[in-house]
Amino acid sequence: MTNAPIICAPRVKRTLPFAAGWAIAAATETGAAMTDKKTAITYAQAGVDIDAGNALVERIKPAARRTNRPGVMAGLGGFGALFDLKAAGYHDPVLVAATDGVGTKLRIAIDTGNVDTIGIDLVAMCVNDLVCQGAEPLFFLDYFATGKLEVEAAARIVEGIANGCAASGCALIGGETAEMPGMYEAGDFDLAGFAVGAMERGAELPRGVAEGDILLGLASDGVHSNGYSLVRKLVEVSGLGWNDASPFGDGSLGAALLAPTRLYVKPALAAVRAGGVHALAHITGGGLTENLPRVLPEGLGALIDLEAWPLPPVFGWLAGIGGLDQAELLKTFNAGIGMVLAVDPKDLKTVRQVLEDEGETVFQIGRVQAGAGVSYLGSLA
Repeated sequence: MTNAPIICAPRVKRTLPFAAGWAIAAATETGAAMTDKKTAITYAQAGVDIDAGNALVERIKPAARRTNRPGVMAGLGGFGALFDLKAAGYHDPVLVAATDGVGTKLRIAIDTGNVDTIGIDLVAMCVNDLVCQGAEPLFFLDYFATGKLEVEAAARIVEGIANGCAASGCALIGGETAEMPGMYEAGDFDLAGFAVGAMERGAELPRGVAEGDILLGLASDGVHSNGYSLVRKLVEVSGLGWNDASPFGDGSLGAALLAPTRLYVKPALAAVRAGGVHALAHITGGGLTENLPRVLPEGLGALIDLEAWPLPPVFGWLAGIGGLDQAELLKTFNAGIGMVLAVDPKDLKTVRQVLEDEGETVFQIGRVQAGAGVSYLGSLA
């Protein structure tokens, strides 16, 4: 039903573990219970600071408000957030949902204290997936868990999430903060994101993919948010620390590896609306090798020219440290291509121009061919 609002968990009260407090009950000689005020234990003494949670809510309200868009029906406060699909301009919508995290890239953010952009990664990993279905991201919810809530650090993280949402046209309308003493080491935290989008019925992607379609690759902004267990292992092998100079770019190694995942939402949607886009593939864990086949129908594969784009220096450095062969690199990392579009050849010029006008660096990296899986020509350089 297009008039029905979507009910979601709210950010209003970024809910702490549900309990009002603790008290020690002592039994009297007659069996009646009584409370010994000298032994009463508060929730704060158990490690949960409700006041800090409330302070965080107040701190992040302006950031959440910045993400408001048509369809949002209420601000922070209450037990649920409302979204009106009709007010967002939809007539016969199909909803699309996605969820993801940031993986062990979080470890670098925690160790360096640079948490300002990790929220952008969280949003990107969800909304970039939504557009591959042809959907416009509408709203986003996050889950932030930690052992001890540090308001300043948590606010910086959520403000990063809000920045990612604003850049994607997606409202930050809900979330959860869980302070869980004993579950995380000091300073550690975890994140999960949840995004919902929509498109009109019949606009779902992929559709119409055919032999001869041209594959356009959009440049990545580095490693993005996949493969960081391997990245961290290779950094350990290199003997470098996060504060050492980056061997493949400007600034420190930690800062270079924390470059946020690129948000492809607005350029991708503009290309889809221009016509001729048959499929999009977000190149995440599994690289080109595993992600391209997800959008190709049975009987079709992809032929990729590895010399059609330059390999970003970070991947050359990682490969050199670990002795990674080409196949391993291509199925672990994005190798410099963060999103791929399968485009009707007759619309190639228009789609490419739209993408470039939206600020993307575009490479013609191959074509759809008869067969299965991904075949490669040349070598990464």
